Amino acid sequence: MVTRDVHRSYGSHSGPWAVGHRGGMGLAPENTLAAFERAAGLGLTYLETDVRVTADGVPVAFHDRTLDRVTGLRGPVAARSWAELSRARVHGEPVLRLDDLFAAFPDMCVALDVKEARAVRPVAEAIRRAGAAGRVCVAGGWDGWLAAVREACGPGLTTALGWRSLTALVSAACAGVRPPRAVATGAFAHVGWTYGRLPVLHDRRVAVRLVEMAADLGVGVVAWTVEDSVSMRRLIDDGVAGIITDRPDVLREVLLARSLWVPRRRPSLRPAVGVAPDAVQRRPVVRTHQRVGRDVDGDVLALGLGD
Repeated sequence: MVTRDVHRSYGSHSGPWAVGHRGGMGLAPENTLAAFERAAGLGLTYLETDVRVTADGVPVAFHDRTLDRVTGLRGPVAARSWAELSRARVHGEPVLRLDDLFAAFPDMCVALDVKEARAVRPVAEAIRRAGAAGRVCVAGGWDGWLAAVREACGPGLTTALGWRSLTALVSAACAGVRPPRAVATGAFAHVGWTYGRLPVLHDRRVAVRLVEMAADLGVGVVAWTVEDSVSMRRLIDDGVAGIITDRPDVLREVLLARSLWVPRRRPSLRPAVGVAPDAVQRRPVVRTHQRVGRDVDGDVLALGLGD
């Protein structure tokens, strides 16, 4: 068992934090070692990724239900074994196992979006193998899924609000009514800039109200996904705990200008197990998705929560 290091525990750092969305997909192919390395090189402490599970139960850093959008393969991730998926490339970069992500960045905090119910047990097992509970926040799933991961990993694990609780909090903020205290099922609320046509954090009145309501419940608001410096500065003024962004380089400059940037103490990297040292190829990135009202797989639920 790895002893929890309070210096790297999730949520213990001075905020607001810069969180690399899918590693920082505006700078390198999403959810790949290249993206996470780029974020680490900038001095980020926080990463965000998604978890899907292969046919043989291996948790991987992958957003979509299917492989079609970002690889040369087709069909569901769940229909492929790890041996098959390990040969796939995301715009030239290998798919990354969750175990390898933890091993490669042992001093970084990671937010995990649990994309499906069958990922609950593999995610919990990977966290326990790495002794990473103290530096992980599980998010992006139904309340029961997140509770199950927390139960399996112990009290050192941080969770965000599940979709049901998050829907209640966001709805209350939009309506201007106080949410019940029962919605505080996690330490953080990962809230979208918009949900389809619903502005949420884009509407400053709603954003300020939501941050205040969440604070009253002991919950910090983490905004996603924000790319431009004007919006970043406004959200910092509004009191968010962190900002999840495809452009961590832009957010870093915003925080530096305000003397709020706190880089990781040691931006060191370890080779990811099972990933060849020369596997990462530096190249310009073409954005591969558009942010619209529904997820690319059509699996956005409730208020359109999820990313």
